Order: sequence, then C-alpha cells, then structure tokens
Amino acid sequence: MFAAWARFVHRFRWPVLLGSGLLMAASIVVVAQGGTLKSGGIIETSESGRALDLLQEELPRASGSSFFLIFESDRLRVVDAEFRSALESALAAVRSDPRVEAVRTPYDTTPPIPSFVSRDGTKAYAVVSVKDDISGAARYYDELRAKISSDALRITASGNIAITEDFNEILESDLQRAELVSLPLALVLLLIVFGTVVAALLPLGVGVLSVLAGVAGTYVLTSVTDVSQYALNVVTLIGLGVAIDYSLFIVNRFREELRRTADVERALERGLSTAGRAVLFSGLTVAIGLSGMLFYEGTFLSSMGLAGSIVVAFAVVYALTFLPALLSLLGPRVNAWRVPIGGRGGEGTGLWHALATRVMRRPLAVLLPLLVIIGFTASPFARLHLANGDVSMLPRHVESRRGYDLLVSEFPGQETTQMTVVVRYADGAPLSRERIPALVEYVRRLEALPDVLRVDSLFGLDTRAFPSPPAAPAQPARPLTVAEYQALYGQPREQLPQSLQVALRQAVGEHIVTVSVVTTKDKKSADAQALVRRMRAEAPPPGAETLVTGLTAFDIDVVQFIVERSPYAIGWVMLATYVVLFLLLGSVVLPLKAVLMNLISISTSFGALVWIFQEGNLAWLLGGFTPGPLDPTLPVIMFCSVFGLSMDYEVLLLSRIQEQYRRSADNTRAVAQGLERSGRLITGAAAIMVGVFLAFSLAEVVIIKALGFGMALAVAIDATIVRALVVPATMRLLGRANWWAPGPLARLYDRLRLGESPRPPVTAGTEAD
Repeated sequence: MFAAWARFVHRFRWPVLLGSGLLMAASIVVVAQGGTLKSGGIIETSESGRALDLLQEELPRASGSSFFLIFESDRLRVVDAEFRSALESALAAVRSDPRVEAVRTPYDTTPPIPSFVSRDGTKAYAVVSVKDDISGAARYYDELRAKISSDALRITASGNIAITEDFNEILESDLQRAELVSLPLALVLLLIVFGTVVAALLPLGVGVLSVLAGVAGTYVLTSVTDVSQYALNVVTLIGLGVAIDYSLFIVNRFREELRRTADVERALERGLSTAGRAVLFSGLTVAIGLSGMLFYEGTFLSSMGLAGSIVVAFAVVYALTFLPALLSLLGPRVNAWRVPIGGRGGEGTGLWHALATRVMRRPLAVLLPLLVIIGFTASPFARLHLANGDVSMLPRHVESRRGYDLLVSEFPGQETTQMTVVVRYADGAPLSRERIPALVEYVRRLEALPDVLRVDSLFGLDTRAFPSPPAAPAQPARPLTVAEYQALYGQPREQLPQSLQVALRQAVGEHIVTVSVVTTKDKKSADAQALVRRMRAEAPPPGAETLVTGLTAFDIDVVQFIVERSPYAIGWVMLATYVVLFLLLGSVVLPLKAVLMNLISISTSFGALVWIFQEGNLAWLLGGFTPGPLDPTLPVIMFCSVFGLSMDYEVLLLSRIQEQYRRSADNTRAVAQGLERSGRLITGAAAIMVGVFLAFSLAEVVIIKALGFGMALAVAIDATIVRALVVPATMRLLGRANWWAPGPLARLYDRLRLGESPRPPVTAGTEAD
C-alpha cells in the first residue's frame, strides 16, 4: 500500500503540491477569521454546575459578570472628600456606558461600606457589573478599562472579567514566545541531524503547515462546541513536535535509501514503505492517546482532544503527501547546501550497537536499579493535590493578579471562602408561608456545622427589619421568629424596606432561594472541602432539592468527575494502542511491553510535576511561579498526550528491530542493529521535540509551563533511559517470545499483509541487504 502510494505521489507530484497549497490557503482564511475560546472548569452536569445554571437562569443580576477596581492613595483617606471626588470622577465614564449594568462604590451608604475600605483606610474598591457574560464582556473590557483613570489615585483592576482577559492576553504572548524560541531551535537541531540546509528546512515547513491547519481546525471546532482558551497552545505544542518528527523520519529514510540507489522513485517507495508506514501507525497511536480526552464529555478536555487529534491528522497528511511530493522534485538536491555542524542523519555509528550489546549482556543488572530509580522519582505523585486553576496561575506582575492579591491582603473579610446553597422547589413559590418554617430550621442546621463562620440568608434578620410605628417605643433588637418571617415575606415586596427588596431580588427566584455559607478556611483546603461535603449531607427542607456551589464545590466536582472517568479513558487508550501495535508488529508481547514502557516515562514526569509545581522545588529555575495544587485537567492532558507521543520512538525503534529480525531471526542481533540504525535518529528527533516543549515551559501561565516541562521531561526520559536501556534489557530477557503471537492471530496478521514485506526464509546468523 505504501509503495503504491509513493509511486502515485511521485507520478502526480505537481497536483499533490497544488492540493497542499489549497489546503494551506483555506487554513489561512479560517485562521484570519478566528474563533471564540472560553475559560473552563465547571462541569455542567455536576451539582455545582447545575446550581450555577439555576443562578444564571433565575438570578441573572446576582450571577452576572463583573470586575472590580481598587483605588489607593499615599496621602488621602477613603473618608476624605477629595478621595471620594477623585473616585467618582474616575468612574463617571463607565457609569453612563450602556453596556454597564451597575456600579457599586463604598459611598453607596453613609458612612462608607466597611467591607469596601481597606484596613488602613487608604484604599477602596468599587464593583462594575456589566450586562453580558464573561465571554461577551471580554470583547469590550479593554475599552471600559481605558475609560477609568485618575490623576489623584492609583487604580488596579481585577475580578472575573479582568482575570479572563489577562489569561487570554498572556496565553497569546506565551504562544508567540514559544514559537519564536522553538522554530529557530528546531532548525539548529535539524541542521545538526541532517547536515544540509534543504533537508533541515523540510520538516520545519511541514511543522508550520500542520500547526496552521490545526489552528484552523480548532477555530472551526469553536462553531460547534466550546473550546478551551488553552487549546491553541496545546495544538501548537503537539503539532510542532509530531509534524517535525514525522518529517524527520521520512526525510532521513529517503536520504538513506537515496545513498543506495540513484532512482528517486525507488528511494521514495522504500522510504514510505518503512518510515511512512511507521509515521501512519505513530499518528494513530498519538490520536488514540488524545482520544482518551473524549471520555470527559461536558468539559473542555473533550474539545482539546478533538483539536489535538486534528493537528496530528494534518501532520500525518502533510508528511505523506506534501513532503514526498517535494522529495520527488528535489531528489538528490535534498542534500544541497551542506553545513559543517551536521552529520549523516539517522544511520548511526557503532555507539548504539555497543550500548545495546552491553546492556543485553547483563539485562537484570541494568533493569533492576533503573526500576528502583524510576519508582523513587515517581513517588511524589502519591502526594498529588488537585484543584481548579485560578488567578494564582498568572504571573504576579499582571494587573488582575496584583489586584486580587491586594484585595485579599488589604481588605477585611476577603480572606474568607463563600459557599452558596441553592434551595430549589420544582413547583415554585420558595417563600410561601408553609415553607418558611423548614427553611429557617435548615439555615439553623447550616449555622451549627463545624468551621462555619456565619450564614448569610433571608432568615438572619432581627426586629429592625420591621418598620416600627412612629409613636411606638424603641425595642431592643432580637432575632425574628418563624411567625414573624411568615408575616414579613407575606407582604407585597413594594411595602418592604428598600434594603430588603434588594436582598430578595438577589436571593429569590421563581423556584429557588439562596443561602451563603461563609468560612475562614481556604477555598482549596481539605477543611473547606470537608465542609462542602457536610453541607451536601444535610437533609434538604421537605419538597426541596439543595445544591451546593462555589469554588470549593467546583474543585470537588471536577476532581470526582475526572477520577470516575479516568479508568475508562486509560483503559481505552492502552487497549486501542495495544491493538494498533499488534497490527504494526504482529506480536502480542511487544505491544504489552511498549505500553508498560510508556507508563514508566509518564509516571516519572508526573512525580516531577508534583515535586516542582505543587511543592515549589526549583521554582526559581523555571522563572518563578506560585506553587499550589495542580489543575485537575493537567494530569489528563499529560497522560493522553505523552502516551501517544512516546509511541513515536517506540514505533520507529521496533519497526527497525522488526526489519532486522525478519532478515536474521536473531533477536539479540536484531535489537542491537535496530538500535544502531535508529538510535541517532531517535536522539535527534527527541532533542527537537524536547526543545519545542521546553520553549512552552517559558510560558507565564503556570498550566502551560507545567505542561511544556512535563512533556519535555517525559520525552527525554523515554528517548534515553527507556529506549536505550530498558527496552534492550527487557527484549533480551524475553528473547524470541518478543515476536510470539497465537496461531490464529499470526495467520490473521499475515492475511492482512500489514507487515513491511512477506517473511523471507530465515537463516540464522545471516543478513540480507
């Protein structure tokens, strides 16, 4: 099949190039139009997600998007008239903006609202609520922010809209920085591998085209589903790595075959029959790995899995169409413009043969210490703590991060954590007379829970809520009784005090009433999570359903969602990869070994992620960041991406070993020769992929930094320790069992004719060219 495809591309190289050009033009058009990427973290089918949907549906004003502004002065205090005048003047332009719903300042009451004023009295904050959701408001946030300025006060903005906008801007700058670093670095490494400019430029060109098409595919995806704001970084990260590696394999094999024959078509035919076949199977394993994210439907992980699979598909398509068509045109000119820093490509020296031979002499002596070391480096993963990413993933110099840190450290009450309980009655009328007694009793039970600082609700009022008759004597304030609550909320709303009317609009919908539970425990702490679980365990009022939401509840629900689905995702990825590798190799043993080798690489990188990004070790070496719990999506993206990417080198190495084994039937000799012929190429390919991934570890957003570093580490370990030491040792121990398959499966494999060529007659100790 691959030989026939090579002949077809060689014969119709100009139409193939034209088709590639049209695909590139279409990609440019789609990228120019762009698409809307969104922030994630909420599982809509979870309890917290359902509660949020109810709030947005029935209390849009209470759950709308907003940003806040901190005003500060070195010489003025918030109570000074000059401070107030400067603050009001700065906000005048946004107050009159039709996109703004409301502006709330400390001066809405007299004296100023205490919680809006800093402890030292020199800072105040105001909240600007807009009419659109976060994604809609992000389109004009910069314009609103530019309207707010003052000569007398320093102003710092933060809040959900500002944080989202800063994430988008930093992610875009991270992507540009990574591309500027990774592409020149990849070119230098390609020059070292190939030693010629033309050969080095080919994989780079395929990489750029694949990423361009992958980004276009991601934007198309936004028209049918929500796609994460991290998607473009992940697509570029994976796309550059696999496209350059695939092209490297094919160009290297083409040059190798060209040295044996002057016939360009014959060299291309042999190159695609070997390296092209490996690229297709490698692309399948990467796509299978990424497809594991489809098991997390309802999150942005599924769309990222689709986006990653799209860019891998384009990488394979360009590597098997555009690249061989160019090679057909270039022929021997692929070796043009030699440079003094390069070598002869992937056909290695005796170093790899000697290393493999030495390892296979004492396989257990090599394998056992390595497994102990790998187990030790993977052990920090047992201390994994997961929590949704927040503003702490942004660098400290970004305005929204500075504003958030200032709010938490300077303003009273901001160090607390708020959890919202949505009490829902399917038939409506949540504040009817017969339901109030149970609601009051439910609030009292929440107040009695451990670690609860206070409960803010419509049932925490005292007698001051009743307007007293003018001639009545003053009475000391006392909590309202159930009967008094029934009388109070039985009145028409317009007869209630203004402050209570506002509270009712913010807390009561057609079917719901909300209760806020406040604790001093950090939102990501185990104590806060335990409180959420206790709240959910409380029996709801009769006839009602209670849903707990808030940042801590989101963390619990996301982690639970991922933990519940991960066994299915991991099982699918491993099983499907096993089947594809069987179709490649015809063995039932080697695919199992390959899967286990991948788990070794991944476990080590997972341990490093916890040790560095959760516990803060070596933070200074990676540009500084705020250590903390890992985002729940990070291990999923890492596993699904690295599992497939690591198969690049496994497929290439085992294909070469199989090629040699078919000639000699000598397992030990085949392993040594396979590693010799592919070791230098695997090292070069891995160095390029590690370079690309490390460029992303320069990112300022912590999750992208961690993803780039973790993937670079996994690939480096996989291409060195695992492929050069663990694989030869295990294959030596297994011997001829490496190539075993039950009779029916072996016959099926031969009938499918998926091998490179029919098995030749075997003569031990000989090798046909």
